[in-house]
Amino acid sequence: MKNYDRLVKLIHDKQSFLCIGLDPDLDRLPDHLPRSIQGVEEFCQEIIQATSRIAVCYKINLAFFEALGLGGYDCFLRVAKMVPDDCLLMADAKRGDIGNSSRMYAKAFFEQAGCDALTVAPYMGKDSVTAFLDHQDKWTVLLALTSNEGSSDFQLRELRNGIRLYEHVLKESTSWAGLDQLMYVVGATHPGQLAQIRDLIPDHFLLVPGVGAQGGTVAGVCEHGLARNGKIGLLINSSRSIIYASTRDDFAEAAAKKARELQVQMQVYL
Repeated sequence: MKNYDRLVKLIHDKQSFLCIGLDPDLDRLPDHLPRSIQGVEEFCQEIIQATSRIAVCYKINLAFFEALGLGGYDCFLRVAKMVPDDCLLMADAKRGDIGNSSRMYAKAFFEQAGCDALTVAPYMGKDSVTAFLDHQDKWTVLLALTSNEGSSDFQLRELRNGIRLYEHVLKESTSWAGLDQLMYVVGATHPGQLAQIRDLIPDHFLLVPGVGAQGGTVAGVCEHGLARNGKIGLLINSSRSIIYASTRDDFAEAAAKKARELQVQMQVYL
């Protein structure tokens, strides 16, 4: 089974297209956990155990692990191994560099860490992305229209031919690989652009951050963002509103409750 169909099956099996972002901030760990690598590891483990029946993907944000110093990357590798086989393991590392460097990044995340997907910045061009696409059984998740306020600085700027920069990225990159390898990051804070994006890439999977703490909603994303082929084509990511639902020792149960609330909303579209 190819990547696309495998992910579609997983979504229907779990009746969910929820991606949970693991952004373990030492300053926001539950009160009873130590502010240390050990605390981060325990926090992530309990979140995963409590929500793995609901989530179809875990997006591990490398910045929060790299900030822990020498042991942070080892902690990331241990947390990555906690993700069950029936969940997509995504590294949110936003890599992108010249070919040789990208080849090493691909090896690090796809081969050494065992990730199924990796976020990649495409703005250095095709040769900076090809090394990731060489791993045909993995997902390359290209930044297209991100959820942050500063996305308007460049991504929404019009080029001389009248199209916006993110539209050019979408049009150009779809010639590099097909539905089984390319996924795109499109923020939930840009619901007005989703229908237009679907005109350009009707069936590709979209990773949609920004639901929850950043103000996006499941309904707002699904109204225009569902794949035109009827196969959902969405991974809706929520991070802070789930993993920090409680600062007490019931944090894992609170996270599972928040995840279920989103799952119920998603089932309407399944």
